[in-house]
Amino acid sequence: MSLTRRSARSVRILGVASASAALVLGVAGSALACQISEFSAEAKCDGTKGSIVVTDKDYSGTPAVITVFLEENGADARQVGKPQEVKGSAEGTTVTFEEDWKPGATYRVHVKAGRVDEDIKTPLTTPSTACKSEDSPAPSASPSKSVPAEESPAPSASESSSAPAGTSSNAPSPAAGGSNLAETGANSNTGMIAGIAAALVAVGGGAVFFGMRRRGAKNGS
Repeated sequence: MSLTRRSARSVRILGVASASAALVLGVAGSALACQISEFSAEAKCDGTKGSIVVTDKDYSGTPAVITVFLEENGADARQVGKPQEVKGSAEGTTVTFEEDWKPGATYRVHVKAGRVDEDIKTPLTTPSTACKSEDSPAPSASPSKSVPAEESPAPSASESSSAPAGTSSNAPSPAAGGSNLAETGANSNTGMIAGIAAALVAVGGGAVFFGMRRRGAKNGS
């Protein structure tokens, strides 16, 4: 009887220890298992291309399958691409879905990994600004100022009224012609000189005439 009681006590102690160990292992296993809170999604832009990036931070490394759906009016409008597999890590492992998303759109991200088979708690809502298009001009660092073209100065009154240089230099001057006529015409001293010469001729002729008369008178006497 004594051996039986000791055996029974040992069995009970072993059972309690086994149950405790199983409980601890169960809690530890639950802590290491994949959880939906370890997944997140974000809408991004790569230049002109949009994308939806899902990050898995499940440090247990449980393989997961990610599926993304576009939501409209509370229902699935279409599936984005194909489901993608990802194996999480403590640093985070990402998968990218190419999507030309619109501002303010809503996406549902579904995760299936181990015991997890549900959507990310908060649906993804895209930003209010779309990705930059190729036609959008890049803003300049400083506004450019246009340089006005140089304006030619307006001709002065004296320049506009004067004749062209070629014609003024070649045309004879009326004033010059007038001065030449003055040198050879009535305004010169030619008339006065001719009058004095005629007077001298007359005086000489008279002297010759009176001289000849006196010589004839002397010969007659």
